[in-house]
Amino acid sequence: MLARVFSASVNGIEASPVEVEVNSDYGDFRVVIVGLPDAAVRESQDRVLTALSNSGYRPPMGRTTINLAPADVRKEGPSFDLPIALGMLAASEQIITDQLDNFILIGELALTGAVRPCRGVLPIAIQAKRDGLIGVLVPKDNAPEAAVVEGLQVIPIQNLREAAQFLEGEIKISPVKVDVSKVFDQPVDDPLDFADVKGQESVKRALEIAAAGGHNILMIGPPGTGKSMLAKRIPTILPPLTLEEALETTKIHSIVGLMRAGQALVTQRPFRAPHHTASDAGLLGGNINPTPGEISLAHNGVLFLDELPEFKRSVLETMRQPLEEGHVTISRAAGTMTFPSQFMLVAAMNPTPDGKMPGESKSSPREIQNYLGRISGPLLDRIDIHVEVPAVRFREMSEARPGETSAEIRTRVVAARRRQIERFAGRPVTCNARMGARDLKQHCRLDESTLNFLKMAMDEYKLSARAYDRILKVSRTIADLAGSESLTAEHVSEAIQLRSLDKQLWG
Repeated sequence: MLARVFSASVNGIEASPVEVEVNSDYGDFRVVIVGLPDAAVRESQDRVLTALSNSGYRPPMGRTTINLAPADVRKEGPSFDLPIALGMLAASEQIITDQLDNFILIGELALTGAVRPCRGVLPIAIQAKRDGLIGVLVPKDNAPEAAVVEGLQVIPIQNLREAAQFLEGEIKISPVKVDVSKVFDQPVDDPLDFADVKGQESVKRALEIAAAGGHNILMIGPPGTGKSMLAKRIPTILPPLTLEEALETTKIHSIVGLMRAGQALVTQRPFRAPHHTASDAGLLGGNINPTPGEISLAHNGVLFLDELPEFKRSVLETMRQPLEEGHVTISRAAGTMTFPSQFMLVAAMNPTPDGKMPGESKSSPREIQNYLGRISGPLLDRIDIHVEVPAVRFREMSEARPGETSAEIRTRVVAARRRQIERFAGRPVTCNARMGARDLKQHCRLDESTLNFLKMAMDEYKLSARAYDRILKVSRTIADLAGSESLTAEHVSEAIQLRSLDKQLWG
């Protein structure tokens, strides 16, 4: 007998429907799986057969053919265990049900018949809603993640027998429901706060501007000045995620397997800090079957690269296109995948190999130039703000009065972002750092005196055309923080100061 069960596979950050066709026939016992299965899918026959026996069902006796359609799309992972097992039961008439056409089924089976959690549940649930199905049968631990999709019945399954009995109508299982607003309202106990940072007021100001406009920033200073400490606190001043951003971020984290059991959504902006030994594939994504890398895991959040010159130059150069376009496209033999990568780049580095400022360093000029030369000019041009992080004076460290809190800074950042949202309403632009040429002409107009001032600065520092655009974008953000509609010489002057440090060091 032939049975058909619906499942899904994940390609990139989207899911595509998969029909699991199971045909039981006479002949010698044999199970054949076709339809471009990977090793995990091919091995499922042993897990499924043992799970069937341990769940009280009879394994198929003759030749069983399992086709995963469409046959030209590679199927990966153990999430096809549950649909294959239920397809075998339907094909051998051990269960009689008309519900198989109404649900997408996913889940890995233990040898006992228990259903284990799997990756990529949220994009699969979205696909089920798009295909007009009633609901999804998913592992119990993944149910809250799927339940954020409105209008879809999410049935939590603990074991194979429970799934079979539900489909036959022998038992009723209440669908899981999630109140998304309550998920966002849950308090976050974050021990990090800008109030803990002593001194460094100019750096805090630069970070506030970067957070308000979504600008990339490079901090340059000797070891022990608090660069990492400051970077780790940036998420505490960023605006909260919107529902759309949370869904997109959750899909990426779900595919990689970073969702906790029972977690419905990623509600906090991600902070990723890969080690400087990271490879191209680790940072951008890839491998044989393309998967998201660190820059995609930092989507809608912060990517912190500490000790920037210690990263391989080839790795840093591959980031130039994602920084500009907001996504990364990876082509492999298995296919081409596009992953979103709209992140805020925060980098930190020492000014010289021995960590001291150039005037105090014992390194030779050639050693300093070789060290700084590990970072290319085109990459520096894509970093909007360059700020010096000086050593903290004893008086500032011993000061008892706490600094400004993250909550106070965040209030100003959110107000500035709100102005940007209103300005770019109906456009794909989300913040000043993402403005295009047309937006710059419309929203960054300068009067004649301010334009002449900027021209003098461009000539003096020998800034590139890309740097010109960056200065205008940062100026627009400074004006938004000040609540000003027009750009003034004061705004432009501060933006130039936040841009000129690289010319002082790199010459």
